Amino acid sequence: KQWYQRRVRVFAYAKVNRLADLEEFISSPNIAQIQQVGDRCFDEKLYEPARILYNNVSNYARLASTLVYLGEFQQAVDGARKANSTKTWKEVCYACVEAGEFRMAQMCGLHIVVHADELEELINFYQSRGFFQELIQLLEAALGLERAHMGMFSELAILYSKYNPTKMREHLELFWSRVNIPKVLKAAEQAHLWPELVFLYDKYEEYDNAILTMMAHPTQCWKEPLFKDIITKVANIELYYKALSFYLDYKPMLLNDLLLVLTPRLDHTRAVTFFQKVGQLHLCLPYVKSVQSHNNKVINEALNNIYIDNEDYDSLRASIDSYNNFDNIALAQRMEKHELIEFRRIAAYLFKMNNRWKQAVELCKKDLLFKDAMEYAADSRNMEIAEDLMGWFLDNENYESFAAGTFVMYDMLKPDVILELAWRHNIMDFAMPYLIQCVREYTTKVDKLEVSDETRTKEAETNPQPLVMGEQLMLTPAPGMMPMNNMYGMNQPMYNGGYMGSM
Repeated sequence: KQWYQRRVRVFAYAKVNRLADLEEFISSPNIAQIQQVGDRCFDEKLYEPARILYNNVSNYARLASTLVYLGEFQQAVDGARKANSTKTWKEVCYACVEAGEFRMAQMCGLHIVVHADELEELINFYQSRGFFQELIQLLEAALGLERAHMGMFSELAILYSKYNPTKMREHLELFWSRVNIPKVLKAAEQAHLWPELVFLYDKYEEYDNAILTMMAHPTQCWKEPLFKDIITKVANIELYYKALSFYLDYKPMLLNDLLLVLTPRLDHTRAVTFFQKVGQLHLCLPYVKSVQSHNNKVINEALNNIYIDNEDYDSLRASIDSYNNFDNIALAQRMEKHELIEFRRIAAYLFKMNNRWKQAVELCKKDLLFKDAMEYAADSRNMEIAEDLMGWFLDNENYESFAAGTFVMYDMLKPDVILELAWRHNIMDFAMPYLIQCVREYTTKVDKLEVSDETRTKEAETNPQPLVMGEQLMLTPAPGMMPMNNMYGMNQPMYNGGYMGSM
């Protein structure tokens, strides 16, 4: 009964608030159950006696709880530190928060957030009471701890997205590798933080979503260097063409810069067809020129159309000469009625390239392109076309061109025809250079023939040839052999005194 009496006595001191007698009694050796008495005092809200009792038995966890009720938060924190229990830290922390002692609460919270399974409860406690900034300060202070884990960085990023968006980007740039990106992605999307969302997509290698986000919210998150860097990494090639459409609407003057980046990956036929369909092919002229080296039919025809629309006949001629994969006849027929003579000239050139000599010469005749007409007639190697052109020159009294034609088409003209035409039109002076040349040519040929004949004659005289019958020499029989004629019934003497009569 002695221990029971002592326990009652201790509780009696506590009940009547005789704290000095209580301290003196428990400091002396006794067998009272101080822990049980302290718990009873705590339950009956006798916190001061309970503090003395818990301190006596070094029950720091209960001591910290008691000090919280007494409002002695600093001492409560010290007690929690000695107890070093997560439960105690939470109790003290929550009490400090309720009391508005956020500095003390932060000291306690630093020992709680390092436990990933306790973090969510702590965050909910702060948020439910509206202490958002204090919670953010707590997590910011905890980032430097050795035991900092991914959950802390992730939750802080989420808190920034909700309550302090201006600091989220800086936080992500510093700690993106230590956050739970899928979780933070969801928070950023809910908060409509598009630049941060693109940043996270890029780091998480979801390039397709990053491009789609930038195109959906260009005023907030589109940046040219970033866009061009990410677009080359996307898996869905359809995004290339969506990006082209986006640039046409949003940044048309930068379209060629994007095309330069995408050139190795684009289907050029599809790209050019797309620009033709939307009527913006002129806008991407540098790109089309850069890929013409592939000699693609669609590209060549598109570029040729641009040159025609721009009336750039020099570039069109260069394109035709360098790249031949296009519908030559269709282009020639389109340009033969063009209002500019240079384009009609190119049409004649195209007819000539496709061996349509008569059409080429006729088109040159219409535009009075005498030089081109003569050159095409000469290239055709067609005597009828050449003579027809010469007759046309005379019909139009263009004697100078007639004279020039005799020089350009010299190989295809007959001297008698030229002489007759010149005589009939009384222009022998214009034909005389041609006739002189013909006489000179024929004279040279005759001289060569005479020299060749003399040479053969001399060689025959100095080196007589043996008589041959066909390719076999006619030789006499050797001694002791029967003459060949005797084999055919001719009267010849027999060899060695034989019978000499008719066979």
